Amino acid sequence: MTSTLDSAQTGALDSTSTKTEYSAEEIYALLPHRYPFALVDRIVGYVPGKQATGIKNVTFNEPQFQGHFPGRPIMPGVLIVEAMAQVGGVVLTQIPGVEGLCVFAGIDKVRFRRPVVPGDRLIMTVELLAIKRLRFGKMYGRAEVDGQLACEGEMMFSVVASAPPGR
Repeated sequence: MTSTLDSAQTGALDSTSTKTEYSAEEIYALLPHRYPFALVDRIVGYVPGKQATGIKNVTFNEPQFQGHFPGRPIMPGVLIVEAMAQVGGVVLTQIPGVEGLCVFAGIDKVRFRRPVVPGDRLIMTVELLAIKRLRFGKMYGRAEVDGQLACEGEMMFSVVASAPPGR
């Protein structure tokens, strides 16, 4: 799977960023998500304009485990997909010319292969498949625990204008 960025865009990305890892604080500077919805603890691999690999350390004290499910906590699939999307957001927000809030526009072909439970380390790799007019993007995400596939699927994004403060 390859990105549809043209060579001028790819060259601009390569020359502006050689950073390959991001701490939680650096991720917060790129994405608007905050507790309890910030679902990426660290980026451990980043290739500008192409892909990122992020980590989510799943802990028992997260609020969703109070009700999903009592006595058998399982990370909701929608949060696994959201975590993958946030890793994808790190890629999108750094593409020159992409300005505004990157939001979900759709998901396709998502499958869950194993449960994700407290104590797991969710490793998510998200690859940019296409970007159009710097407003729409499509990515493929894959989440694993201990080398086992937990979830995979395609995610579509739209870039929308940021709302003014207080709205």
